[in-house]
Amino acid sequence: MRALLLGGAGFIGLHLARRLVADGYEITVVDDFSRGREDADLNELRAHPSVRVLSADLTDAATYARLPHGWDQIYLLAAVVGVRNVEQDPARVVRVNTLVAMHLLDWVAPGERVFFASTSEVYAGGVDAGVVAVPTAEDVPAMVSDVTAPRFAYAVSKLLGEAAFLHTARARGFDAVVGRFHNVYGPRMGADHVIPEMALRAVSGEDPFRVPGADQFRAFCHVGDAVEAMVRLMAAPGAAGQIVHIGNDREETNIGDLAKLVLRVAEAGPAIEPSPAPPGSVHRRCPDLSRLRGLTGYEPAVTLEEGVRSTFAWYREHGRPS
Repeated sequence: MRALLLGGAGFIGLHLARRLVADGYEITVVDDFSRGREDADLNELRAHPSVRVLSADLTDAATYARLPHGWDQIYLLAAVVGVRNVEQDPARVVRVNTLVAMHLLDWVAPGERVFFASTSEVYAGGVDAGVVAVPTAEDVPAMVSDVTAPRFAYAVSKLLGEAAFLHTARARGFDAVVGRFHNVYGPRMGADHVIPEMALRAVSGEDPFRVPGADQFRAFCHVGDAVEAMVRLMAAPGAAGQIVHIGNDREETNIGDLAKLVLRVAEAGPAIEPSPAPPGSVHRRCPDLSRLRGLTGYEPAVTLEEGVRSTFAWYREHGRPS
């Protein structure tokens, strides 16, 4: 089996690459390293004889022209992500995420199978407006409550990609699977997401310990479980043409309680200082995984405490990623 990972040096991409190599795949990783990193983890992967790593600009159509065809699986993971990145430059988010998707669509060949990485952010406006239930199924309305708000640039770019892949696949004779990720976390994910960000502040001894959005709720999914879901979806014939949630619906947690868990794992006891959530942050998020279960038999395997412990251990050892 041969797999092409576009954006494969980033957080989910590297974990997926390791899994595919362990399963006997030959893989090619393409990344521009604006977010994916040249580090020990990538160098270890690069040393494997079945792995090829290319540095290239995926917003440039010429990059795709240099790639061969004949892939069993193609994963599109390249995107500008992260709330801080999105709010600082929403125009870049729209431009990069759209160009990467459109160039891949122009290039992909009939008979190939593509996984398009999307996001639960497409529901944020509907949840806060009270028109989308939680846990959330894939067939509820996707709603952007304020298209001018910088935070929604990411959701808009991903909705465009979803529509483009699903309609083009049907017309052009290739398979497309859309995975909407719900709060995936784990080692090596950067420092701008809630669990690693809390872990780094706990290591630094912050006191009082700030907890923005302490009254909000999330259902966090360890990256190992997310990769398992992706692999199963790409092997499931019935997943073609589907939008499918990827997440963990078993341990929805309050953000204040998450902070207490991180501090317990860190063996730290600072005072907790709750503060308001960032603007545009949805109050509650949890996926309905009925479709994923029906297609693949997937069940989350990593408990929140296990995942937080492994993530905290990685950040305590490696510190803040450069």
